[in-house]
Amino acid sequence: MAKAVWKDTVIAESETFELVEGNVYFPAESVAREHVRDSNTQTVCPWKGVASYYDVVVDGEVNPDAAWSYPEPKQAASQIRGHVAFWRGVTVER
Repeated sequence: MAKAVWKDTVIAESETFELVEGNVYFPAESVAREHVRDSNTQTVCPWKGVASYYDVVVDGEVNPDAAWSYPEPKQAASQIRGHVAFWRGVTVER
């Protein structure tokens, strides 16, 4: 079981996940969509592809770009398609 928590609120929780470079990638359906919103930020990883970011929002407080995913990952990272990872103060327990 893995769980992502920010401000004492569970943002994602799942028995299944992918672990890549020390980051837990949660299936998108396990993410509480009411606590994430799209960000305009994108970055590029040479082997995973283009990452899209999300703000994490709890009780009106915003943690900008605290989650990311690879909507169209490169072949080497295909296992994280449809998954979301967290950082910037979001605690991930497993």
